Amino acid sequence: MKLYGIPNCNTVKKARTWLDEHGIAYEFHDFKKLGIDETTLKNWLSQTNWEKLVNRAGMTWRGLSDTEKAAVVDNDAAIKLMIDKTSVIKRPILVKDEKILNLRFDEDSYRKLFAK
Repeated sequence: MKLYGIPNCNTVKKARTWLDEHGIAYEFHDFKKLGIDETTLKNWLSQTNWEKLVNRAGMTWRGLSDTEKAAVVDNDAAIKLMIDKTSVIKRPILVKDEKILNLRFDEDSYRKLFAK
């Protein structure tokens, strides 16, 4: 299982703490250090739409020019943006066997996911 995010993100910190406290093993993929590749993004976009992967409420998105924001209209444009500015990816993303298990973090979702 892999958790994607950036270490200084509060939501990522909460997810990592929850997983650690519940003894759930995972590998952490740091977008800042490791980036993200097009193949992974295309896989994710086969499971969800770009509007759910791009964090349009975050500081990175808000820092884009109106022209940059307006250019993100499809998967290809979203992939380019997410590769160039990994902080715009909604996080954390919990993945197992290349399948998105959970996007974002909330304790109830994780509790239900791991109660199985």
